[in-house]
Amino acid sequence: MNEIEIGRGKRGRRAYSFDDIAVLPSRRTRDPEEVSLDWQIDAYHFEMPVIAAPMDSVMSPTTAIAFGEAGGLPVLDLEGLWTRYSDPEPLLAEIASLDPALATARMQEIYAAPIQPELITERLRQLRAAGVAVAGALSPQNTQQHWKTVVDAGVDLFVIRGTTVSAEHVSSRSEPLNLKRFIYELDVPVIVGGAASYTAALHLMRTGAAGVLVGFGGGAAHTTRQALGIHAPMASAVADVAAARRDYLDESGGRYVHVIADGGLGTSGDIVKAIACGADAVMLGAALARATDAPGRGFHWGAEAHHPELPRGARVEVGSVAPLQEVLFGPSRVADGTTNLIGALRRAMATTGYTEVKELQRIEVVVAPHQPS
Repeated sequence: MNEIEIGRGKRGRRAYSFDDIAVLPSRRTRDPEEVSLDWQIDAYHFEMPVIAAPMDSVMSPTTAIAFGEAGGLPVLDLEGLWTRYSDPEPLLAEIASLDPALATARMQEIYAAPIQPELITERLRQLRAAGVAVAGALSPQNTQQHWKTVVDAGVDLFVIRGTTVSAEHVSSRSEPLNLKRFIYELDVPVIVGGAASYTAALHLMRTGAAGVLVGFGGGAAHTTRQALGIHAPMASAVADVAAARRDYLDESGGRYVHVIADGGLGTSGDIVKAIACGADAVMLGAALARATDAPGRGFHWGAEAHHPELPRGARVEVGSVAPLQEVLFGPSRVADGTTNLIGALRRAMATTGYTEVKELQRIEVVVAPHQPS
């Protein structure tokens, strides 16, 4: 298990981030035009294996529609500003202009406004009317309160997303969400996470989830490692959860659960390496927040940045590089992997000899920590 002695009384397993690994070419190459990036989860088919993260800096109803029309799966944060305010645009502009020293405190005030069920319905119906896949995300804490509103509004996929989501939350003060019963009784497929270990992911798969998000405080806007001391290097986490998917496939008699990397995916190369480690798809936050038409206006933040008691995230400046269409499909005007994400994935697969995303999961990977020149 590659354990290292930390001290006489403690050993630790060596784990790897995407920066620590690289993929190797095989004996053949392909034409990029022959590469298929299609991805299907449950009954829903997408032209690229990319999910837009449910974060206010990434997805508004407008950008969700644009992302869906581009062939991806957009997920709207149903606890964000768009379900707390009828017109959050002035507040998004204010957040982008805040002094860094004041940003967290002011965001806590802004996000203290209550979630309005009628706005959940309105936003989801706006996506439905545009003809794109409709997906919304709630945290485990708010799922029991708002799930019926979400389902009644007509979602195609339901996402339960938190810093970590467990199939076995124990509480002596309140009845926790019973994921297995909840998913069984729901009529729509559920994607749930994050999970960062083999055991945690296997338990989530046994709840009946259609997909498991892999990650724990690994995104650009998280400070979970500094605040809580918890971190899960993503290359190892994805590979561990992919092993759980393989074993659950045998255990369940053939039920396939999709593994979705969520965090640490800042560039197109990271997307390639996530799939190489076993991911079926990726969830992008900061990479899409860099679009000039993203709601964050060059800034990026998640729910952890405005937590009322213990913020463990920040509003970070990621900059603006190009419109969403160019971020996804190019042409690239920079050479740092922040634009033409889908074109880069297609070219990487062609260069290494693979024409299907599932095939790329079998590619040879080497441990080669990145050394910027």
